[in-house]
Amino acid sequence: MPRSETEVIRSRRVVLPEGERPADVLVRDGRIARIAGHGSLPAGDGRLTDLGDTALLPGLVDTHVHVNEPGRTAWEGFATATRAAAAGGVTTIVDMPLNSVPPTTTPADLEAKRKAAAGRAWVDLGFWGGAVPGNLADLEPLHRAGVFGFKSFLSPSGVDEFPHLEPAALEAALAEQARLGALAVVHAEDPAVLAAAPQQPGVRYRDFLASRPPGAETAAVARLLAAARRTGARVHVLHVSSAAVLPLLCRARAQGVEVTAETCPHYLTLAAEHVPDGATAFKCCPPIRDEANREALWTALAAGEFTAVVSDHSPSVPGLKLLPERGGSGDFAAAWGGISSLQLGLPAVWTEARRRGHTLADLAGWMSAGPARLAGLDGRKGAVAVGRDADLVAFDPDGVFTVHAAGLHHRHPVTPYAGRTLTGTVHTTWLRGRVVDVGGEPFGVQLLRPH
Repeated sequence: MPRSETEVIRSRRVVLPEGERPADVLVRDGRIARIAGHGSLPAGDGRLTDLGDTALLPGLVDTHVHVNEPGRTAWEGFATATRAAAAGGVTTIVDMPLNSVPPTTTPADLEAKRKAAAGRAWVDLGFWGGAVPGNLADLEPLHRAGVFGFKSFLSPSGVDEFPHLEPAALEAALAEQARLGALAVVHAEDPAVLAAAPQQPGVRYRDFLASRPPGAETAAVARLLAAARRTGARVHVLHVSSAAVLPLLCRARAQGVEVTAETCPHYLTLAAEHVPDGATAFKCCPPIRDEANREALWTALAAGEFTAVVSDHSPSVPGLKLLPERGGSGDFAAAWGGISSLQLGLPAVWTEARRRGHTLADLAGWMSAGPARLAGLDGRKGAVAVGRDADLVAFDPDGVFTVHAAGLHHRHPVTPYAGRTLTGTVHTTWLRGRVVDVGGEPFGVQLLRPH
């Protein structure tokens, strides 16, 4: 039998589920085999990596990533997205069923995704399926094939091949997902509220913000919760940008509805007051709202009202962003809506979190343990704990850097964080005990299924 591969990783700041302390972490054959007192484990025949005061975090789990491959690989792809993920301390992603062509709405589409990813990824991967008009019969075979749940839109998605669900179709999809025991993850904006909002094209961010008011989120979430109550479905509200939905979620939970929610780094770190006119790198849907709303999201996050903080990494070719610095019009109404931040979410959130007195343990809960639990991966991922995969990140919480496009690994280095100074630097990422070299070749990543 081959000799087992072992390594001791030592740090004075190991972030464990119960908090931060000095410790030695023994890694054997890709799993965490033991956690002991700092300096107590000999390396033996294996390696010893002493991080000193650099913190050791669990690898991040990002359950909201648009890889766009196959079909829109010019926008992004498994190779570029997962390199960016690893460079940012993310060791597991779950890919959204759009904006690839075809979207992941049948078992054949899922197989196409898996083939596209094979041998081209730097981190472990899972896949969401899609619930769209006309594919109700495909949900059960997709569930059996290993998707983590089903994404649906309550308003137009922005791509024709992934239509939104009208109320009757939503009800039917939720009923089927309840029968299967599958999770429904939902983009919740109400099309009627959006249609009634003022639509003023142009470069002014405040005009775009007015076109997607908070009422679109509250109306859609109210409809989703009512349908979940009737069908018994488990539902998860994606990318909450408006704090106005939070009381609805609290009431629904008190009434027995199984509902969770996430928010994103850009909603926690950016604010409408500071978005320059024409700066379409900031455009996303739902939009970045004002500072008071941002502070309300932080209050809710601290109170445990969000299950996860995930990227909603949704890039496109730069031409679709209509960036003025690249000769585009800067028209918010016409530009593609999506934030590219997969590599930057950890330092962006930490920059704001530490200013508010939060800890690295809080950060690991929001960006690793919470998303792993949401996806049903918490038996393997999401914590520095014995028996878990040795997905780890050496993170300097005091390191400061300025975001430069040349240092980004996603396909097109467009991001609203360009030029911003962030705190927290990723030094090393381990995937199942192996150091990930984003400048080298990928090695044996796993295509994950929910447990």
